Amino acid sequence: MHKLTIPAFAVAIGLALSGGAAAQSMSKAEYKSAKDAIAADYKSAGAACASKTGNALDICKAEAKGRKNVATAELDERFAPSSKHRYAVSVAKAKADYSVAKEKCDDKSANDKAACVKQAKAAEDRAIADAKAKLKSADASKPAKVAAGTATVATSKKQGAKEYVEDSLITAKVKAAVLEEPSLKSAEINVETYKGMVQLSGFVRSRADINKAVAVARKVEGVTSVKNVMIVKGQQ
Repeated sequence: MHKLTIPAFAVAIGLALSGGAAAQSMSKAEYKSAKDAIAADYKSAGAACASKTGNALDICKAEAKGRKNVATAELDERFAPSSKHRYAVSVAKAKADYSVAKEKCDDKSANDKAACVKQAKAAEDRAIADAKAKLKSADASKPAKVAAGTATVATSKKQGAKEYVEDSLITAKVKAAVLEEPSLKSAEINVETYKGMVQLSGFVRSRADINKAVAVARKVEGVTSVKNVMIVKGQQ
């Protein structure tokens, strides 16, 4: 898992840099090139998974497919920015996280496995519900945005593209830092960044893991604050 995840961050950063800088004028050719890059990364990840067996193979495949689906959704959002595409990105992330978490639950037995799957499903449901709420809020505010004028909207998009790139870089750095922390390797921590503010979610083994993850994230350059919504397994 560790070996596959870090290269994927590098791909995500590359796509963000190219897509973010040209969010307002990405050509169809650039879109196709980026989509081909995602397909190539997925193929490479699949080849790397071939060396694994058993549930480790299933987890590896789920991670690779999840990254592909999320990257594709993010590319669509950059090519044609809209509240619906942003919603699709959130849903893709939620489903990818659930798919991986569910496979990891297979390593457990009987009641522990059932509880693990239930927790993972609950996390997916919460993430999708939150995405739906944001979509409704965005749709409701559309008239106000139009009334603000074309120039204002254009400026907002330009600033948003720059912030998107910066936030993508921070997210990648935090994820890498968390994975490199030995005590957090088995944790299921998700990272999201907005204007330098990092939110950590997912499931961990103990309160100590939460404190460690928050401390690690705070040390990453560019992080202005860290919000914890992580859950200790068995304490929901």
